[in-house]
Amino acid sequence: MDDEPRRALISVSDKSNVVKFAKELAELGWEIISTGGTFKELHEGGIDVKRISDIISFPEILDGRVKTLHPSIHAGILAKRDEEHLEQLKKHGLDTIDLVAVNLYPFEETMRKDDFTVEEAIENIDIGGPTMIRAAAKNHENVIIIIEPAQYNMVLKELKEDGEVSLDTRRKLAIEAFSRTAEYDAIISQELGSLLGGDEYPARYILPFRKIQDLRYGENPYQKAAFYSDIDLPEPCIANSKKLKGKDLSFNNILDIDATFEMVKDFDEPTAVIVKHMNPSGVATSNSISEAFQKALGADPLSAYGGIVALNRELDTDTAGYMRKIFLDCIIAPSFHPDSLPVLEKKKVMLLETGPFGPKLPNIDIKRVTGGLLVQSRDLEILDTSNLKVVTKRQPSKKEMADLLFGWKVVKHVKSNAIVLAKDLATVGVGAGQMSRVGAVEIAIKKATVAENAKGAVMASDAFFPFKDSIEAAAEAGVTAIIHPGGSIRDQEV
Repeated sequence: MDDEPRRALISVSDKSNVVKFAKELAELGWEIISTGGTFKELHEGGIDVKRISDIISFPEILDGRVKTLHPSIHAGILAKRDEEHLEQLKKHGLDTIDLVAVNLYPFEETMRKDDFTVEEAIENIDIGGPTMIRAAAKNHENVIIIIEPAQYNMVLKELKEDGEVSLDTRRKLAIEAFSRTAEYDAIISQELGSLLGGDEYPARYILPFRKIQDLRYGENPYQKAAFYSDIDLPEPCIANSKKLKGKDLSFNNILDIDATFEMVKDFDEPTAVIVKHMNPSGVATSNSISEAFQKALGADPLSAYGGIVALNRELDTDTAGYMRKIFLDCIIAPSFHPDSLPVLEKKKVMLLETGPFGPKLPNIDIKRVTGGLLVQSRDLEILDTSNLKVVTKRQPSKKEMADLLFGWKVVKHVKSNAIVLAKDLATVGVGAGQMSRVGAVEIAIKKATVAENAKGAVMASDAFFPFKDSIEAAAEAGVTAIIHPGGSIRDQEV
């Protein structure tokens, strides 16, 4: 059997560069075997290719559901190249298969279509493909497994230079293959579970994520890190953004940018958010994005130094001109006006573009703990006046109500214990991450008092007030209205 040509089985849904790949394999003396649509593509491309049905002497049946599930195929893939296995192949008139190039039915793409049916989704669950991939990956010492067109050139390069693909490369390809089939099954489990009425929180939770990039380091220089994306969330976000300018993102950059951008997405009106260390130094809404940025910067210009800015409107030249005057680490926005880019050209600032906004999509929120995973539904609730209960004799004015709802949107994104003072649709003081609620109130008041903005402001709290001390401190500073969820045993006293 040593004198026989090596055989490549090629059966792909993504036919990018497949004719070129098969042609170069054939020129190296490989025999090509293929199925259905791939056979047609290769044959029309002038490749001398054999049908799998001719190899196994059995036609494709059941509308293509069964075409590669046959001993002639899997014995050829799984056979070791030792005397015992080769003798068994010979006894049964079977040949080895030395390369498998398979990618899977486009289940993910089907699920993203607006008009797909359950039947269509089920028909796009690949059975033979994952089976061949796993078989080839298991026998990677003898078989080259390719799961995507991006791997063609690497394999061809080694075959041309060395006549063989190294064991190290085969191992890497095998690991990628097993990861791909695991990801594929995870996507099917997740999507089909939703379609067929499975549990929202199933007994086994499997997350399909793909690496975007390796990071220079993690939260600290001695920690390794990488950035992965949720492949099932098309919503504009940090993971789906496009870098227009600046250095590579770091672990801490990504956390800060995510916190900034997710906050600005909660606002419909032109809004700017400035964040440092995952908490806002300033948030403001106005008639234009330029005015919104100036108000957000004015809320706490000292803390804004070196911060992350997120906008929910295109960055225009006026706003870019104001940004040019201060040091910022990153600006993320749906788009950048072409004239704004030259304004920021000389600044050492990252620019990230996300594309136009749409509604926030239902998804999962995940928190990792040592030894486990916390999973909850994403917090997409937006309050309006119909959700609120006024528990005092005085009703808030229209202006106060607008500021209260604005402050509530902001405080949702501030680390607890969290307090936000707001006035004229802008933050004037933020107290974040304190051990006591009154401590957060005092910090927010101090921030606002520096700018003489506490008087006439409203206050938003992310949790109930356990004691009346926070209310007294706010009243003394000139705060006129408060929004909080309630739930304390001292609510009446508060």
